[in-house]
Amino acid sequence: MRIRTLELGVGAFMLAGLLALVVLVVNISGLSLSAPQQSYTLYALFENAGGLTVRSKVAMSGVTIGQVTAIEIDQEALMARVEMKINSDVDYLSYDSSAAILTAGLLGEKYIGITVGGEEEMLTEGDYIDDTQSSLVLEELIGKFLFNKVNEE
Repeated sequence: MRIRTLELGVGAFMLAGLLALVVLVVNISGLSLSAPQQSYTLYALFENAGGLTVRSKVAMSGVTIGQVTAIEIDQEALMARVEMKINSDVDYLSYDSSAAILTAGLLGEKYIGITVGGEEEMLTEGDYIDDTQSSLVLEELIGKFLFNKVNEE
């Protein structure tokens, strides 16, 4: 009888651990079990979208307002074109808003940070954010630092 209780306790513990693992995987992957929100699509061109991935968050003042849905090369501009779905309740992004690829923490994930401008006309479905700042690539910064040190000597 005591062994059966022990086996049931271990089984319950394993089941709780497996459930916690599933919840962790769903949270990390960016998947959501809730119904999708109404949204509109915006685009931005970046010279370097290094580290940015599909399903990366789009944030403004630290609050998530959307997510990246596609990253591809723009054939005309030869730049990375990022497609973003912005929640429909965020209808106050002006035409002179800016977008920058930022890093969460020192070596964390990349996301897009939006800064609102002062223009009265607002961005709507299919518009482009013109003022963009590309991702900082740590390897490029280290290379520039080392190259400048060698040239100074």
